Amino acid sequence: MNDIPIGLAKSGRRAWALDDVNVTPSRRTRSPQDVSLDWRIDAYTFSMPVIGAPMDSVMSPATAIALGKLGGLGVLNLEGLWTRYEDPEPVIQEIAHLDALEISPSNTRRMQELYAEPIKAELIKARLAEMRDAGVVVSGSLTPQNTQEFYQTVVDAGVDMFVIRGTTVSAEHVSESRDPLNLKEFIYELDVPVIVGGAAGYTPALHLMRTGAAGVLVGFGGGSARTTHRALGIRVPMATAISDVAAARRDYLDESGGRYVHVIADGGLGSSGDIVKGLAMGADAVMLGAALARAEEAPGQGWHWGLEAVHPNFPRGHRTRVGTVASLEEVLLGPGHHTDGSSNLMGGLRHAMASCGYVDLKSFQRVAATVSPVGRG
Repeated sequence: MNDIPIGLAKSGRRAWALDDVNVTPSRRTRSPQDVSLDWRIDAYTFSMPVIGAPMDSVMSPATAIALGKLGGLGVLNLEGLWTRYEDPEPVIQEIAHLDALEISPSNTRRMQELYAEPIKAELIKARLAEMRDAGVVVSGSLTPQNTQEFYQTVVDAGVDMFVIRGTTVSAEHVSESRDPLNLKEFIYELDVPVIVGGAAGYTPALHLMRTGAAGVLVGFGGGSARTTHRALGIRVPMATAISDVAAARRDYLDESGGRYVHVIADGGLGSSGDIVKGLAMGADAVMLGAALARAEEAPGQGWHWGLEAVHPNFPRGHRTRVGTVASLEEVLLGPGHHTDGSSNLMGGLRHAMASCGYVDLKSFQRVAATVSPVGRG
């Protein structure tokens, strides 16, 4: 691929966002009723390729259970308010009723104070036990920084699937101040499948796949609630990133003699159209934040934020208003009453796949696509 000159000393690769690409119907169409949205990872099969993002505004134990019963996978943030407070509801209420300004230093300062409460191992066990008692697949998430301290608690609590999620996660982290997490050794010693990320391109994703991960997250998550681009200068155009990681999956499949690692798009997927394009670029499933934060059952009550917004030293996110559109079931399965792709997300996906002539998710990855940069038609 040819780089584009930025100046005499630097060039860069052209990359595309999801808004820049479109799927293209073929000569054949299908009936939406014939389309299957089933997604299987490791020993677990789901009736939709949807993972609830481990963000306090999106997933509580109750909403993770509700998502599981609807056919998706809810992932609880094990560093969030539910593992810091015995009763987090008053804290959630306070965050929801902070100053209405989305970007406010006073809001950030107060949220940092609320999240300074220590994580409690006994609450991790209690929240995961609540999910297990409901009969759904149990999944929790830790950042790489806290995985070594709390993973044994998580495993002992009986988690079915473990997620390691950060802004950027690499297979080889070098640090002179602390012992880094050795992902390959860590995953090898666990008896549960591990999803890890985010990865932003082919090479980092390939190295994460070689650690033994069952799935790799693409992107940085929390697209609507992050200020990573302004704070760090880092941005990943998702269409290109997903396609690059899908290429790593293909090459690793050959390299490993047939081991398939799932590609999970994470971030910037706020509508059914975004989900369609993310899967068309090569993702096996999507991790949804803002799209589910709009549900009536979402803990954030129409507000959305992630752990990046409450980092004690360098916050790079904020509490953002996403509103409330419908119940969780209506957001995912309809019936939809919104024309912007914010409700009946799976109905939109099903109709798009049928219109393009595909009846399962894996074959839909072969759909034709066009590039039409935003603002150019």
